[in-house]
Amino acid sequence: MTRLHLFDLDGTLLHGSAAPLEISRQLGLDAEIVRVERAFAAEEISPVDFARQVHALWSRLTEAHVEAAFRTAPWLDGIAEVWAEIRARGEKSAVISLSPDFFVRRLLEWGVDAAFGSRFPEVPFRTPVDPAGILSPRAKVDIAYELCDEFGVTPEQCVAYGDSRSDAELFAAVPVSVAVNADEHLRGLASFAYTGRDLRRVYDLVRAPRPLA
Repeated sequence: MTRLHLFDLDGTLLHGSAAPLEISRQLGLDAEIVRVERAFAAEEISPVDFARQVHALWSRLTEAHVEAAFRTAPWLDGIAEVWAEIRARGEKSAVISLSPDFFVRRLLEWGVDAAFGSRFPEVPFRTPVDPAGILSPRAKVDIAYELCDEFGVTPEQCVAYGDSRSDAELFAAVPVSVAVNADEHLRGLASFAYTGRDLRRVYDLVRAPRPLA
């Protein structure tokens, strides 16, 4: 049976970190981004407010900063191997994240079939954030349904992987979910839970048996 595997990015594929934090570190803005992240996690600001604040923080951002952030980020082990096995089985994979699309799309080079993030202006920034392009937790579900149509699967054939409250709506929309290094709230909603740094072990929890020849 074909399946679609839906991966979160921040705190899931990235161990204990997030794309905005890794990018901000390249600019020496660690403390500033932590304050914005905390406000967002506490639901004191919306996804659009978050995007506008990080856009303002990153006024000096260049492609070199983004490349360095991606290269040095604390990725889980085995990401490319898992996506290669998913593809070899005739299944599909996607990353859906609230983080900037210019970071998320780089994962296409590692073999994921689709990658979606909040649409930011091109780097370096010369235009403001367009609120219409900023994703929300509900948007993750909407994109998942669109991918189901594109790949010819149903939501019942999906597996979701996430770590925080922003993944809760997606977990509720699919039958199988894995909480990866997750908070207690999401662990209580998940089919499986994993703590560690290896995506291969995460995938072992939901790996479908190979069909008989």
